[in-house]
Amino acid sequence: MPRNPSEYAVHILMEGGHREEIRFTDVQDFQKWFGNELSPKAASNDFISVPIKNIQGEYMVVRPSRILAIRVEPMFSSSVERF
Repeated sequence: MPRNPSEYAVHILMEGGHREEIRFTDVQDFQKWFGNELSPKAASNDFISVPIKNIQGEYMVVRPSRILAIRVEPMFSSSVERF
């Protein structure tokens, strides 16, 4: 029986080697943000908001043109935390 991920960790690699991880509760939330916010402005130097839903009171903005790679990793409730 296939397992369903409890959330998705999205790893963003930016110019200069900086890495950030954000989490989405389902892949559709990520696809909506990627399709509506990030992808249309991929060459832009204007800041866009990155949703950080699991950390209260914090926010992050990035320049889409400075994002080099994105990796989406399904996380299962039985997964071991990696540091």
